[in-house]
Amino acid sequence: MKRILLAVIVAPVIVSFSNTTSFKPEHENSINNTKTKNNMKESKDYTSTILVEQNPVTVFNAIKNFRAWWSEEIEGNTDKLNETFFYHYQDVHLSKIKLIEIVPNKKLVYEVLDNEFNFVKDKREWIGTKLIFDISNENGKTKMQFTHEGLVPEYECYSVCQDAWTSYIQGSLKSLITTGKGKPNAKVGGLNAELVEKWGLPKK
Repeated sequence: MKRILLAVIVAPVIVSFSNTTSFKPEHENSINNTKTKNNMKESKDYTSTILVEQNPVTVFNAIKNFRAWWSEEIEGNTDKLNETFFYHYQDVHLSKIKLIEIVPNKKLVYEVLDNEFNFVKDKREWIGTKLIFDISNENGKTKMQFTHEGLVPEYECYSVCQDAWTSYIQGSLKSLITTGKGKPNAKVGGLNAELVEKWGLPKK
């Protein structure tokens, strides 16, 4: 199977002007800023959707139980509002995540507070992104849409991360919902070990 996890760090730019320095008029800067915002809007966040026979309560409770579908290597509460939990797989991926919104049986939103990868240049990719789980009814079934807001194709980790999330959502979480048993990373190795092997990630 597969796994793993973004942030954009924008550093301030200091520019010194001499008497001969020319700069763009304010209206041109506004145009450029608008173009940048439009480009950002065009970036598509990663999403994955499942449709199951189980009721929204079952789906909601399964999502909150991250240890049962994502990883047994989790410290802290994954189901309490405003509390954080810590996930890690060796030093390949470490992440601190906070539950910031709960709408019972309808929605869960988690924010990535801190993150570190050892296989991309920007080790802090994911920081500030959100894991959003929306639950709704569709033709008598329960629809669960997962969105990793901020995980977009422009990021270096995207190929690995979207591969991993697809496996977790379509495989492990769906299995937990429909059979009562997920396929999380084991405390030692587990599915993340397969991902490290598949993508040729550093082993430490």
